[in-house]
Amino acid sequence: MSYKANTKRYQELIYRRCGNSGLLLPPITLGLWHNFGGKKSMSKEAKKMLFRAFDRGITHFDLANNYGPPAGSAEENFGKIMNSDFKKYRDEMIISSKAGYHMWDGPYGEWGSKKYLTASLNQSLKRMKLEYVDIFYSHRFDPLTPLEETADALVQAVRSGKALYIGISSYSSKQTIKMNKLLKQKGVSCLIHQPSYSMINRWVEKDLLSTLKKLQIGCIAFSPLAQGMLSGKYIKSIPKISRISDNSSLDKKMITKSYLIKIKQLTKIAKKRNQSLPQMALSWVLRHKNMTSALIGARTVKQLDECLDSQKNLNFSSEELKAIDKYAKEEKINIWAKSSKD
Repeated sequence: MSYKANTKRYQELIYRRCGNSGLLLPPITLGLWHNFGGKKSMSKEAKKMLFRAFDRGITHFDLANNYGPPAGSAEENFGKIMNSDFKKYRDEMIISSKAGYHMWDGPYGEWGSKKYLTASLNQSLKRMKLEYVDIFYSHRFDPLTPLEETADALVQAVRSGKALYIGISSYSSKQTIKMNKLLKQKGVSCLIHQPSYSMINRWVEKDLLSTLKKLQIGCIAFSPLAQGMLSGKYIKSIPKISRISDNSSLDKKMITKSYLIKIKQLTKIAKKRNQSLPQMALSWVLRHKNMTSALIGARTVKQLDECLDSQKNLNFSSEELKAIDKYAKEEKINIWAKSSKD
């Protein structure tokens, strides 16, 4: 039986304007980095998450060429769902893809050259069975390719009709200013920036958020739950099903005594707000007026629903923010830091 969307799907979330554009995004975006891959197809739970997300007002689905595992399989599996169930809702969706990290062998399979970005976008469209993506990102800054070349590739994506908007990810404030200027010179706007940001990874507060506000560029924070480190799942032990157990992107050495103290205290503050720690972490990220969306990655429908329920309490008192600041400190978990340096 073909999927039929909830008729009341737009009544729950309050959509946010992305920078100074005409585009509105949901405050929560579903990312397909992990849990949506698979050589033959995505899991039944992953498919349920996609339907549940759309039924609750999530219109934005964030992908990249290398998402899986294996690389490319998340886009391929998403393409199957687009073709079988989501096709009639395509104009209600924002679908994004990115290119920058290693995708195929040889000198043209990663970074920011025009050759790589153009080929990658073509491959992504083929995998997802789409004529265009709504947002195409430069996934990371390339220190060896002239920024002008990367900008040229992004502009070409828009002019060819293969992307409607352009975004950048993990660029520093300085790089963002340069890229924005280059794109504007070519008549294209930088719609959005996607940096990592959470209670224990606050690098964007130094100058990037103010830069984005000044340039009127939208912001979507990825890893707002610090890859599960703000879920509370590691307080007692390391679960068998987790990023650390999977040995994917977190090291068990990150579960330090300092980290555990912070998480326990933040959990107490969340409980006083009638929220779980993940819910408070998402509300906290979205407290910025110019924060367009928080990009989550869920394993189950239950986790997805919990994250979406964060929208029931978005306000913080000054006392709450002061209490949070005592424990919302850096934990050196920004594994994307190298991409954000000048």
